[in-house]
Amino acid sequence: MASMTASRRPLSTGLTRSRRTKDRAFSAFLLLCAVLAMIPLVVISAFVVVRGASALNLNFFTKLPPGPLDAAHTGGIANAIVGTGMIVGLAVVISVPLGIATAVYLSEYGRGRMATVVRFTANTLLATPSIIAGLVIAATIVTWTHSFSAYAASLAISILMWPVVTRAIEEVLRLVPQDLREGALALGVPRWRVVLKIVIPTAGSGILTGVMLAISRGLGETAAILLTALGNTYMNTDYGRPTASITLDIYAWARQPQPTLQELAWGAALTLMTTVLVLSIAARVISIRRQRRLA
Repeated sequence: MASMTASRRPLSTGLTRSRRTKDRAFSAFLLLCAVLAMIPLVVISAFVVVRGASALNLNFFTKLPPGPLDAAHTGGIANAIVGTGMIVGLAVVISVPLGIATAVYLSEYGRGRMATVVRFTANTLLATPSIIAGLVIAATIVTWTHSFSAYAASLAISILMWPVVTRAIEEVLRLVPQDLREGALALGVPRWRVVLKIVIPTAGSGILTGVMLAISRGLGETAAILLTALGNTYMNTDYGRPTASITLDIYAWARQPQPTLQELAWGAALTLMTTVLVLSIAARVISIRRQRRLA
């Protein structure tokens, strides 16, 4: 018996070493893939920072865009910042509650054909180009009202944000342990209260991350806003009129031959990139704090 045990030890040790070697090799391969994926992101981010940093000053955030007779082409994106806040803000109000409600339905109650149709619709819209959403709103709302407007752009952006919120939050809600639901139900708690008081708070950090992803997509859209809001060189706070946007300014100024306008476009791109980065970091910090409280 001792001889048999001794003869098996080298085989067990060799197998363990082989598995460890494969694990380390595969981990190194994944790390290499992550580094290669990060290289374009770092290069693009650094390029935007270098080109756009010189345009950032107080006038850039407080003044209107330069006019055609402005020889110095000094100006800013104050109207675009306000317009982007209006458009994306209303889109968040429309898409986030609807997306959370849809995600709760699909993860907690959705069964059968109706849930399949809703999930298929969300997946289809998730892969739909933004210009299609803009064309739909332009052919309906803009044609009906005979005017480009901020609320038409918000509707187009909400069409793009809703599937992101729905699919991301549905997957997060499915990660909540089933034991939590069964334990609460066994105590006689109604199903709706279990969802409202246990499932959603437990998945709060993931829900916030899904919302941030949707907002990031909404901030970066150009085609849908171009077809619905059109743009505006003046300050506008009326949802029923054409409205400026940071992405539209980038699109318009990057095509101009004047170096000063191109510099403003790079500054607007840096502002947009920084905004998305701040939102992502804030979501991550809130997620970590919530996880610590739950722990």
